[in-house]
Formats: sequence, structure tokens, C-alpha cells
Amino acid sequence: MLKNRKNTKVVTIGNVTIGGETPIAIQSMTNTDTRNVKATIAQIQALENAGCEIVRVAVPDQEAANAIKEIKKGIQLPLVADIHFDYKLALTAMENGVDKLRINPGNIGSEKGVREIIAMATERHIPIRIGVNAGSLEKEILEKNQGQATAKGMVESAKKHIQLLEDAGFDNIVVSMKASDVRLTIEAYELFAGEYHYPLHLGITEAGILRTSAVKSAIGIGYLLLNGIGDTMRVSVTGDPLEEIDVARDILKTIGLYEGKKGMVEVISCPTCGRTEIDLIGIANQMNERLLHVEKNITVAVMGCIVNGPGEGKAADIGIAGGKNKAVLFKKGEIIRSLKEDEIISVLMEEIEKM
Repeated sequence: MLKNRKNTKVVTIGNVTIGGETPIAIQSMTNTDTRNVKATIAQIQALENAGCEIVRVAVPDQEAANAIKEIKKGIQLPLVADIHFDYKLALTAMENGVDKLRINPGNIGSEKGVREIIAMATERHIPIRIGVNAGSLEKEILEKNQGQATAKGMVESAKKHIQLLEDAGFDNIVVSMKASDVRLTIEAYELFAGEYHYPLHLGITEAGILRTSAVKSAIGIGYLLLNGIGDTMRVSVTGDPLEEIDVARDILKTIGLYEGKKGMVEVISCPTCGRTEIDLIGIANQMNERLLHVEKNITVAVMGCIVNGPGEGKAADIGIAGGKNKAVLFKKGEIIRSLKEDEIISVLMEEIEKM
């Protein structure tokens, strides 16, 4: 059962608000070279069209930090700068209009550098995400646990970084507690959520290629959201970042949290069996592809036979149930007409366009 969201602090990132009772924001990260302004803008625009709401770019050097100024001119999404080790890159990114920083204060440079970051972030109302990763915990924390990453160790790392910011009077903070191990990730987020009210960025890191990532993310992120934990999310995929958005939208839609966003068609289809006498797999694949970015809040059923047809698909807004080289078209469980197999897709699309 979906539990009530935990009452976390509200944080504003550009024109997007997370925390409290706001909808779960979908994030991604570009895999272009940030110094290539044209390519980075193009990818961000594609991500926005797919449903991304916050986007992050890597800032490995001063040239990348300088590029943020031009990138910001070409995009609408809030922009996050991912920075490690050099506090000067964070200062340049903020000067150039970035909307959020992803840093770890404990490894970003000197105490003086951290103070400078906090001063500018406070002045410009720029939030900071503390990104704890099980694969890069501090040496002293790992030594306490025989070199192994633990949920308690991850929370300890987060506390250390949070303390640096809070001691300077800064609390415009977002936190992530990512691991590639799903159970470790869940335990870390649960421990942290029991102690702090900062909004949480959810994700399973190093989750792998699309299939592996989709499974890990659906289980890990889905479990946390169902238990009221999480305010924004990124599905990490080794591949095209656009795939991350598709999986994220599917996760939110499946658990009833795809709220306040663009419309999204849900296609339900049966697994096929010996009763199937049409190319249901091909039809289902084509309908999923064609409807992927159609902005309508409807459910479309693609069923192999009359057993799974209007009966099991009656909750769908529209659908088909296969027969021998043909299918019946139904709406809300009521059969409308019969279709030849080669006209199923075209008629379904025509009817959906009218809805």
C-alpha cells in the first residue's frame, strides 16, 4: 500500500520545487561533453521533450564550468552542476547561472573554499545536493566496517557533509544515498529518512544497461516511494539518457505517483499463449513505440484472444482482442467493431487520436 510521503523540507531548483507534498520530479544526466555546448543543449532539449524535469551535467574543468553560461541560454530545465574536488569550479558554475550543485563538502577543497561556496549559494538561493555513494565512502568510515560499505557508514558520511553546511548556517540541502546494491540502498535511505527532514534524491547507482537498470530501479526506487520516502529520482542507465526518463515515468505511473505531469498512455498486453492467432507481440511493440510520448492519460489494452479481451481489459479506455487473423475493438469493455489484422494498428491510432 502506498504510504503517505514523509514531510521533508521544500527546496526550489530553478522553476521546480521538490520536497513536502510536491510531485516526484524526474531527473537525468547528460552524457555529452559539457564543453560541447551545442550537443549538450540538444540532448537537454530532447530530455525535456521526453519528460525530464531537472538535468545534471558533469563539470570536470574550468572550460566545462564556463560552458554553463551558454548552455543555460539554450534550455528551459533547471541545471545541476556535478562537481568534485575543486571548489573554484562550483563558484564559476554558480556565477554562470547553474540552479543547483551536486558536491560533497568534505572533498571539495579547503575550508575556505567551502565557505565561499556556501556564501554564494546562500546569496543566490542555490541548493546543494550531498551525494553519498557506497563505492566512494571515506577511508576512515570503511575501516570501521572491515572495508565494506554499510548503510550506517553511508549515513555517517552524509552526516559529516551535512554538518559542514549546517555549521555555516546553510540548510538548502538535498541528499542522495546511492549504491548499486538494491537492499543496501533501501536500508541507507530508510536510516537517513528516520533522522533527517532533508528531501531525498532517489537512485540505484551503477545500475547497468537498460534491462538491469529498469529492474533494479523499479524495485529499489519503487519500494522507497511506496513507503513514503523520496522527493526526486534518477534512473541510471548505461546508454541513452532518454531511456532513463521512460523507465522513471513507468515507475511513477505504475505506483500511482505520476501526478502533475504530462499525460502518459499506459499500454497493457497479455503474455500470449497457444490461443493467440494474430501477431500480438508485433502489435504490442508497435503500439508501445507509437504511444510512448503521446500525452493522453488513457489505458490501451492489446489482448491476444477473447478470454483476455474485453473481460480482463474492461478497465482500459480502449483496446483490441484477437481472433483468427482479426480482432475486435472495444471501449470500456464494450465491443464496438471487428477489425482485420492488417488494420488493427491504424484503427487503434485513429481512435486514440479522437480521445
